[in-house]
This record gives sequence, structure tokens and C-alpha cells, in this order.
Amino acid sequence: MHIGVPKEIKNHEYRAGLTASSVKELTSRGHNVTVETSLGVGVGISDDEYVSAGAKVAASAKDIFASADMIIKVKEPQPQECAMLRPKQILFTFLHLAPDPEQTDALLKSGCSAIAYETVQTADGRLPLLTPMSEVAGRLSIQVGAHYLEREHGGRGILLGGVPGVAPADILVIGAGVSGSNAMHMAVGMGARVSVLDKNLNRLREIDQIYQGRVETLYANAGTLEYKLSYADLVIGAVLVPGAAAPKLVTRKQLGLMKQGSVMVDIAIDQGGCFETSKPTTHDNPVYTVDGIVHYCVTNMPGAVPRTSSFALNNVTLPYAVALADHGLDALKKDPALAAGLNVHAGKLTNAAVAEAQDKKYIEPLKAMT
Repeated sequence: MHIGVPKEIKNHEYRAGLTASSVKELTSRGHNVTVETSLGVGVGISDDEYVSAGAKVAASAKDIFASADMIIKVKEPQPQECAMLRPKQILFTFLHLAPDPEQTDALLKSGCSAIAYETVQTADGRLPLLTPMSEVAGRLSIQVGAHYLEREHGGRGILLGGVPGVAPADILVIGAGVSGSNAMHMAVGMGARVSVLDKNLNRLREIDQIYQGRVETLYANAGTLEYKLSYADLVIGAVLVPGAAAPKLVTRKQLGLMKQGSVMVDIAIDQGGCFETSKPTTHDNPVYTVDGIVHYCVTNMPGAVPRTSSFALNNVTLPYAVALADHGLDALKKDPALAAGLNVHAGKLTNAAVAEAQDKKYIEPLKAMT
């Protein structure tokens, strides 16, 4: 198979769809790989390293889209990229279609087969390709939260860990999944006072055992949410419904419960955000203020640390990329987890959560392929 890897063109997105070691794995199996020149600049991989791994280097994304059987990316295709996709071409990348009907329509129009990293799901409910980016985003959320709590950036002027004689910051994490757990890990390590809300009592018990009381665990309901919002200096929104639009958990009215200069970081913004006042932002303009509350809603948070993110992502995507390269779309018939990743095929929408969010017709992935 001919595999193409274009450079990312989303705002301040420097991650690479394939690292040089991933290219080597594919070329050693007899596949052809073409990368766009300077693909790896943001992650410290030169064109020469890609060539040494067996890749060819193309001058433009147009050349890659025109010739490759499968396109491997990181972020969702931008409009000009969607326009270059074609029937029978495989797209393997993050898509986050539920809150993005324009992208959905463009992919349907292209006739391609689009497989979303974030909806590849194993029988036990795990999301193996989303997990490492959730880990990165969760840890980053505390870093950026600490940054924007500084007074010069619009925050309350609070040091997360405090100092002797001065209380640390209060951090509220909404959601105890992968990103929320990693946010807690960082927050506890920095000496903050941490609370987590979740509806899964077994998960809350696990957290209590892990942290031995250093994290306050609370069952998520309207009362506990409002109570903790009134104390929080930093709120991390970390709720995910696989493939679907994120639920709006904090309303604009509830912002009035919070202290002026508090910060909200919405990790769920790729899926539409879990705060009513959330709107997508970029690394160029990452924050805005609503009713005195600072909002950080960057849609590609892991892009801030592209080297860490690219290698972490390749660790989990490579086995699936190899399966697709070796078997084409037949790989989906062999692996239900990969089949769950198919969102669009030959003009048909094949993800139920996306179809529900956009009120579109849905067909099961394997039926769409017959």
C-alpha cells in the first residue's frame, strides 16, 4: 500500500502522523511511504531521517493526497484537505465529527473511508488511540491552569501549591477518566487541594485508595457541582462520551458561583466542550473571559508538546496502521475495535453517536462496506 503523511496545517499543530521509526516498520513490510517535506520539524525529525527509514519526500500535500492509498494524519482534515480526499482512499486520523457537521459533510462528499482514532474502541470499552492524548491533555491542563491563574494572565494571582502559611489553590476535576486522572496526578504532585466529581462510585473508590485521602472524591450531581464551583480556583472539564458531543455540565448562570479570576480548562472542547460558555480557541489566542472567569478551550492541547505527543500517539496507532496497510479495509472485518473507528465510508455515515448529534442517517460500519 502507498501511505501518505502530510504536514498538519491546523493552528500551531506540529505533531507528525508518523515518526521515522513508524515509517521504518511500514517500509520493512513492503509498503511505500511518502511524507511531506518538513513533516517532522516540530518533533525533531529531519527529512533525511525519514529517507533513511525508507520514505520518499514530497514537496506538497497536494502530491501526497493525489497519490496515496491511505492518508495518516493527527488532527481532523481542514476544508482544503477534505477537498483533496477521494473515493476508495483511507483517512486515518482524529476526526471529532459530532460537533462539526461541516467536516462531516465534506468527508461524506469526498467518498473516502475515514477512520477516527477517538472512536476505535475495544470490547471492554477502552479507547486505545485516544488514551495517550488524553493523558497529555490531562497533565497539560494543570500546567496551563497554573499559568492562567497568574495575575498578569487574568487569573486570581494564586500559586497552585501555596507556600508555608498560605493555602494552596483549590482544583476541581469534573470526570475521573483518563484525562481527569492525569490532571489529578499533576495537581496532587504540585501540592494543590484537589476534588474530583464522577458518577462511577467504583472509580471514586479506586481514586480514594490510590491517593489515601489527598483527593476529595464526590458523587457528581447538581448539588455537589455547585458546592465545589464556589470554592474552585481552577476547574478542569474532563468528561467524555465516546464519539458523541460532550454534555454541558456547567451553565453560564453557575459561573456566578465562582470567584472572579478563576480559570476553567475544557479538555472536552474537541467534542464541543462540557461548559455552556466554552468555544474553541487556538494556541495563538488560547483564552477569553466570560463573567470574570478565564476560559482555556484550545482544541489541540497536545500540539503544545508535539514531540511527546507524536511518539506517544505513534506507540498506539502503529499496529492499526500496519493492519490497514497489510489488509486494507478488510482489517476492519478482522478487528471489531478498528471497525468501531469507521465514521464515514463511501458517502455513508457509520458512527451512531455522530449521526444522532447531527440528525443524520446511520448505517453500521460493516454493512456500509458490503
